[in-house]
Amino acid sequence: MPKITFVLNDGTEKVVDAPNGISLLEVAHKNAVSLEGACEGSLACSTCHVIVDEAFYKQLPPASDDEEDMLDLAFGLTHTSRLGCQIMMNDSLDGLKVKLPSATRNMQVDKK
Repeated sequence: MPKITFVLNDGTEKVVDAPNGISLLEVAHKNAVSLEGACEGSLACSTCHVIVDEAFYKQLPPASDDEEDMLDLAFGLTHTSRLGCQIMMNDSLDGLKVKLPSATRNMQVDKK
């Protein structure tokens, strides 16, 4: 089973099993990793924004136009930013390392 390393906000790393066929967001939620996912993976927010380690970024399929639009709203956007709900786990991603940004931007909450 593939493993993912989450680099948490305090700099500590959490290595977890990542079953094939589920999203990185789901892996985070199953392992008590604080990755928000306000829209529950429906590609309607940017709260599951992660920063993918450079070594793995090019292995991911390109982001869709819809994902790119949501990433434009993400806090702390980098050139290796992706949405966790759009990264589907498979064996080729074994060892994937992602960093959680220091904050998220939830447009539904921030409007109030």
